[in-house]
Amino acid sequence: MAWLLDAVPPDYRAYEVLRRHPVALARMALHHVNSAVEAARAGYRSAAVDLKGRLPPHTVEAVLDVYRQEGPRLVRLARSIEVVDRALRGEGFTAVLRNGR
Repeated sequence: MAWLLDAVPPDYRAYEVLRRHPVALARMALHHVNSAVEAARAGYRSAAVDLKGRLPPHTVEAVLDVYRQEGPRLVRLARSIEVVDRALRGEGFTAVLRNGR
């Protein structure tokens, strides 16, 4: 529960229904993080144009680097939440080893 609550805005902690029902929290967390993935993708696509002339080029590149790091982190988080969501709903899944691990 704490991990899922960390994935959503802090205000979600105020809703007792989300603290009592992990299935509901997982579902809301999945939607929230998937929206953040889409927002990061849109931000990355538009950052260079939106910030050009407003920030020095090296700063724009630094902003793009943040998107390059944050985007994959959000995708990994969404995948992890999806696994938890499926498990909470009783769906089975098979663990897959990647990169020889």
